[in-house]
Amino acid sequence: MLGLILAQAAGVGVAKLGACIGAGIAAIAAGIGIGRIGGSAMESIARQPESTGDIRTNMIVIAALIEGVALIALIVCILALFV
Repeated sequence: MLGLILAQAAGVGVAKLGACIGAGIAAIAAGIGIGRIGGSAMESIARQPESTGDIRTNMIVIAALIEGVALIALIVCILALFV
């Protein structure tokens, strides 16, 4: 509540503040998601070394999907800043 009052007093719109917070959350969430994928893939490879290729392929595809969603979220936040 106090943050919103200070933001309005400084001339920063609430939409711009929300867009900046949303962009930060999207970047952090994508980093956490890709980190968890990497960790799980390493554990899976340690348990079943013979299926390394399949695990690596699936890991790369899922990481690309997460990065795509994060990029779309960042673009929406940037559009909210300038529109």
